[in-house]
Order: sequence, then C-alpha cells, then structure tokens
Amino acid sequence: MILVETLMLRVDTDNRWSYRHALTRQRRGESPDEAARRLGGVEPQDPDTVVHSTSWRYEPDSGVVLTYVVCPDPAPWLPAVEAPELEIARGRAPATPSPERVALANVVAHAVRHLGLLMAEDPVVSRVLSRHPAIALALEPAGAPA
Repeated sequence: MILVETLMLRVDTDNRWSYRHALTRQRRGESPDEAARRLGGVEPQDPDTVVHSTSWRYEPDSGVVLTYVVCPDPAPWLPAVEAPELEIARGRAPATPSPERVALANVVAHAVRHLGLLMAEDPVVSRVLSRHPAIALALEPAGAPA
C-alpha cells in the first residue's frame, strides 16, 4: 500500500517553521503528485507554490508513505503546528539507513532541509520561494539547521 502525505509549510513572524499535515490514499487513476496537490489545495498551474516530493519511508502498519512538501502553505489562515527543533532522524550505521523510529517532527525537519537544498540548487524552486522573503530567509544556511 502507498500513502501520500503532505506537509504544508509556513514561516511564522519569529522565523520558526509551522506546518499542516495531511495523509491520503491515491484515488483511482491519480498520480502521487496529483494526490499531493489535492491535499494541499494547489492547482498544477500555480506559479507561487512549490510542491515537491521530499522523502519516503516504510511504516509496518501503513506501508510506504510518500512525503511531499507544499510551500508556502496555500491556506495560512488555517491552524498549524509549530515545528520543534529541526532534528533529522538517522539510521545507526552506514548500511542500515532506516532509523528505529521516525516522528512527524523528523519528517518536517527533513522537508525543510530538502527545501534549503532546492533553494540553493534548483532555479525553479529558488525563483518561487525567493518571492516569499520570510521563507527565503528561513532557508538560508543559518536559518535552516540540519
């Protein structure tokens, strides 16, 4: 089974990340990208929002979870959860990459870190997120802890 998860990210006035989380199964004939846009409320032609596949993980009870980041949050008026300290979950050894436990906060941290990499390396993502000054500032190396 494959689940599609979206993290709608925003930056609050104190330069802290907040998120909304949604999870769904794909509808018949729907791609994971389409499911992520549906969850995030983003149209394919939206020029001001980044929708990007950021990670996947296996959960014994759920199967494979494909995680997408949606930034900026297209509905910033809706309640969101403030992200705690951004800490990446890691495996114990080089040949055992899966961590023993992955909390949603770890997934959020990975998504923010991935956005920071895209901001530096992907001109399309950089162009979009640069139009959102608080997000661009928060994704600078000092603003996006590893």
